[in-house]
This record gives sequence, structure tokens and C-alpha cells, in this order.
Amino acid sequence: MLGVLAGFFVVWCIILVGWFVGRQKILGDNARQVLSSLTFFVASPALLFETLSKARLAEVFAAPLLVAAVSAVATAAIFFAIARFWLKRPLPESLMSSMAASLVNSANLGIPIAVYVLGDASYVAPLLIFQLAFFTPLFLMLLDSSTSSHRTTPLNFIVMILRNPMIVGSALGLAVAGTGWQVPQLVMEPIHLIGGAAIPAMLIAFGMSLNGTRPLQASEGRRLDTLLASGFKLAVQPALAYLFARFALGLEGHVLFAVVVTAALPTAQNVFVAASRYKTGLTVAKDTVLITTVVAVPAMIGVALLLT
Repeated sequence: MLGVLAGFFVVWCIILVGWFVGRQKILGDNARQVLSSLTFFVASPALLFETLSKARLAEVFAAPLLVAAVSAVATAAIFFAIARFWLKRPLPESLMSSMAASLVNSANLGIPIAVYVLGDASYVAPLLIFQLAFFTPLFLMLLDSSTSSHRTTPLNFIVMILRNPMIVGSALGLAVAGTGWQVPQLVMEPIHLIGGAAIPAMLIAFGMSLNGTRPLQASEGRRLDTLLASGFKLAVQPALAYLFARFALGLEGHVLFAVVVTAALPTAQNVFVAASRYKTGLTVAKDTVLITTVVAVPAMIGVALLLT
């Protein structure tokens, strides 16, 4: 338990450093965007490649992948039913708020939590790949079909997935692990050094993102939607992950702890990007991202206390 709390302490300290740096504008106005781009396009793919190239595929993509898929899809489906049939929201808005209630920040916060709290970045890999390769494209396809502003072909989705640097880095790492090929040390050393920049840069950028607007200031009659989406993301999704993992799959110990903690991660910032693109659910998306981001680490500490 002390090791888990120590991991959260390290993560939270670096986030606070990022918050201070952003508040004081020490690195300039565009620093967060630069750090986010560095981690997304360069450092994180290197880290995922190195981690997954040494992973045991049966352990990574068996039960954890199934738990990630079931908990996310079930959370989204339940929230969609509430938004569409109880709150009477339009179809595109119901889809967007369901996305906010179930899409996890598997990269910017998920990877650091996996390394410092769970002890291995491979714990977040099934969730990351499921979301980038299936869950997010599925939501975007449904939003495309329910709005007249965009039309995206299946081929465009495939190209989008293949161009994602985290998918590419993960796929190459899995290929190495699957074939058993030993990457030369001379090649792995620069990959290791570049990957080492991912976690501090992610957490500093994450802390910088906490500066700015406050949630629920311009609710536009959607305050209830935001609070429900935040509750589903931080409580319902990890609860469903626990129930399915523990009683359907029989998971115990650290593996059970890992799948529940990753399910309790905050809403992905890509949800707001999607809401901006489709011009629907902007307030719910923005406020849910902010609320869950601020509350996520304390919520995950609570999960840790309950499970250990």
C-alpha cells in the first residue's frame, strides 16, 4: 500500500510542478502544446515500443483487454440511455456526452500512472489500443452518421488509426514481442532515452492544462449532464470494471487492482476536440474533462485504498 501511495505522490508532485510552471508562464504561452506534441509524436511511441517489446502478450491482451472493452462499452451504453431517453437530449449530444463518460485519458495520465503506481506501462497498453483502434473511431463514425456536417469513409478511419504514432509504436513493440526478436542494444539505447522523456513531459503538460477556466460556469442547462458524466467516469466505470474482472473473470491481486485503476482514469481531452469538430455537446465535454482531470488522482487513491 505504501508503494502505491508513493507512486501517486510522485505523479501528483510532478503535476503540481506543471501547474506552477503553467501559472507562472515560465516556458511561454505555447509550452503545453509543445510538450504534448513531443510526448504524443515522439516520446510516448518510444516508451510503448520498448515496454511492449519485452511484454508477455498473453498477459497483456487476455483479461485486461476484455475488462477495458466491457467496462467502457457498458458505461457508454448506460449513459447514452440516460441522456437520450431520460434527459431527452438530441442523438449527437447524447453520443458526445456518452463519450465523455467513458473515454479514458489512457496516454497523458494513464501511462504515468501505469509506470509509477502499477509498476509497468504495459498495464495501460490494452486500454490505449482498444480506445485508439476501436472505441474512438466507433464514436466518430456514429457521430458522422448522425450529423450532416461531416462524412468519413471507413478507409479514412483505417488511415487515421495507422497514422497514430502510439498505435505504430505499440504495434512495432508487439511485433518484436511476438517474434521474439532481440533488438540490438545500440538501437534500443536511444529509444530508451527518448522514451524516458515521455512521463515527466506528460505530467508537466497535464499540470499546465489545469490552469484556466473553471467548470460549470456556462452550463447552458447541462450542469446535470456534466455531473452525471463525471460520476460515471470516476465511479461507475471502475465499479463495472471491478465487478466484471472479479466475478466474471476471477481476477485477483495486482491485476485486478490495475484494471480498476486504469478504468478510473479521467476523461480523455480528445473528447473536447471531437465536440469542437462536430459542434455538439461542447459544454459537457469541456467541463467533464476538467472535473474528472482535477478529481481523478484523489479518486484513484480512493480506489487504491478500497482494493488494498
